[in-house]
Amino acid sequence: MASNFSGALRLTDLDDFITPSQECVKPVKVNRISGKTAAIKIEADGSHYQVETDGIKTKLEKAEITLNDCLACSGCITSAESVLITQQSQQELYRILGENKGLTTEEQSQRKLVVVSISPQSRASLAAKYKITSQEAAEKLTGFLKQLGVDYVFDTTFARNLSLLESQYEFIQRYNNKATKGSLPMLASACPGWVCYAEKTHGSYVLPYISTTKSPQQIMGSLVKDYLARIHGLTPDMVYHVTVMPCFDKKLEASREDFYNDIYKTRDVDCVITSGKQ
Repeated sequence: MASNFSGALRLTDLDDFITPSQECVKPVKVNRISGKTAAIKIEADGSHYQVETDGIKTKLEKAEITLNDCLACSGCITSAESVLITQQSQQELYRILGENKGLTTEEQSQRKLVVVSISPQSRASLAAKYKITSQEAAEKLTGFLKQLGVDYVFDTTFARNLSLLESQYEFIQRYNNKATKGSLPMLASACPGWVCYAEKTHGSYVLPYISTTKSPQQIMGSLVKDYLARIHGLTPDMVYHVTVMPCFDKKLEASREDFYNDIYKTRDVDCVITSGKQ
């Protein structure tokens, strides 16, 4: 799994046991106090101490890092925390489809509407692999997924167009307010690896410049879980939304708390399958 994420988001072995080589590059929590200087000393047993200028030593606590906090740089995530990643697999899609097929006539009200949204990049990648046209790939994917029991198969190009339009509107607003600090330049927000990297390493210095527009994947998630669900008279939690994306980082994007519906306990995108898993 490690090699599949982008350079900014890199997971190594997911295991309950973390070896020293897997520990986070920021393994200790330091409470910074303005105007004071101190050194950090590492003991033979691996424990860290903060040494003040007067010689007073204070043992430092291990920093607690969750999946949402982590840049996934060196594999410090345990198997317990990897649940969010394991949910992003074709096995979960098969499980939902199996549950739908196993429902009796009286239980049909519990059936979930299954929707798959395919990115044009994934479609093109699969077309190139199997030496067919992009149109043929779209038709074969749609036929295959419908045969499995998927109700709707969408192309995320529509969501990408919406994302571009919204980005244009945002840029015009920023340009008209260019005298305001943090307006320009406007940086793209479609890549979750870049956004996570910016959040964790640059913080308030760069975040004001990042576009507030959702990525095409998450726009598609909003359309499916809100608009499509209302058309069918369903609540968002009764729709199971899968996206097929070219990048593993999209799995982490779908797991972000920003895209979680607290009322219905569901995410805009329930499962992300990458092109390599097809």
